[in-house]
Amino acid sequence: MELVTPQIGLVFWTTVSFLILLFILGKYAWGPILLAVTERETSIEAALSRAEAAKEEMARLTNENEALLKEARIERDNILRDAKKVKDQIISDAKESANKEGARLIEKAHVEIDNQTAIALALVKDQVATLSIDIAEKILQKQFEDKGKQDALVADLLKQVKLN
Repeated sequence: MELVTPQIGLVFWTTVSFLILLFILGKYAWGPILLAVTERETSIEAALSRAEAAKEEMARLTNENEALLKEARIERDNILRDAKKVKDQIISDAKESANKEGARLIEKAHVEIDNQTAIALALVKDQVATLSIDIAEKILQKQFEDKGKQDALVADLLKQVKLN
């Protein structure tokens, strides 16, 4: 049983050794270990706070991006709507201008046709007059070959003139 029950001297020296070891460890080892643990704990807390700040910043940036995207979509829709209005106005103006130009060209064509018709009628009248004079001249030359016929015609014309 001696092995199970320690003797007083062994307990004393074991306690003294333990206290010396405890004093040495407390003075030289536990300070740096606790300092390292404290530094590690501080760095972990700082990293966690930075991670939380980054998470909050990421959420804020995500919200800002969504707002910017929403604004960009609204602006895009406005630009497209304005562009469609401008396109429709340009098309409308072009159609109106084309209709006016077409009406002007048609009116010009009518005037030109009327002018050409008047010129053609004047030419026809001139040719008819020329032909009539030529025919009358030939007829009169035929009739005036005989001197008696000439005298009878002149007398007849003089009678008509006096009556009028």
